Amino acid sequence: MADSRVLAAIVACGLAMWALKVIPFLLVRRLRLPAWLLQFLSFVPVAILTAIFVENLLVARPGNWPAINWPNALASVPALLTAVITKSLLAVVVVGVVAMAALRFLGWA
Repeated sequence: MADSRVLAAIVACGLAMWALKVIPFLLVRRLRLPAWLLQFLSFVPVAILTAIFVENLLVARPGNWPAINWPNALASVPALLTAVITKSLLAVVVVGVVAMAALRFLGWA
């Protein structure tokens, strides 16, 4: 009995998530959005990526200021340089993964 309820909850959550992601695209496809709204929405990916980046650079310490996650900070330096030079998201991801792998191989992470 509990297994079927868990499965039903998982399926319901999956359908709800799918609907929340797909329905806005279907609605927006048929509408003409004003230029100011399109310009505003163009900043959303940058804001989300910045939030993820900063969150991974800091370590939460309850009651204190956050600490710096040094392995992530060190791995982000070549990735940031790659971003400035190439402006290619694929290159940034590859360089960041290779940098973190190198840090872990050297035992620094």
